[in-house]
Amino acid sequence: MKKNSISEFEMEKQDFKIKLKRGLNGGGPANQNDDPQSMGYAVQMAPQSIPLAISAPSPVATSSDLEIRSPMIGTLYRAPSPEAASYVEIGTEVNPDTVVCIIEAMKVMNEIKAEAKGIITQVVVENAKPVEFGQPMFKLRPT
Repeated sequence: MKKNSISEFEMEKQDFKIKLKRGLNGGGPANQNDDPQSMGYAVQMAPQSIPLAISAPSPVATSSDLEIRSPMIGTLYRAPSPEAASYVEIGTEVNPDTVVCIIEAMKVMNEIKAEAKGIITQVVVENAKPVEFGQPMFKLRPT
């Protein structure tokens, strides 16, 4: 990283994510041992398992709607191409295998399925906007 003047590197592939940062301890000379923390490097790894993409709303919510949450960080696209119609709209009936959107992560298009049967009641994220891991994207009334 030092040789190529890289201060931060992040890679995500399927259910694996690694993030490296250089110079956290002032970027000074490294100690004699090979401990990454003492060398001014930090390594963060995401857990191997990904929780379900659908969860019940928080206790504060008054509706019985489920939330379809993002299983990854990326850019949400509501249609397969800019010219195509959206996968789902408010009022669309879906089943567990219905594709509701695509999330682009590291130039890979990942189809996201509803994973529950119901009717879409709200679109939370706009087309071509970034999403975070666990962020609600759609609300679904179970049927």
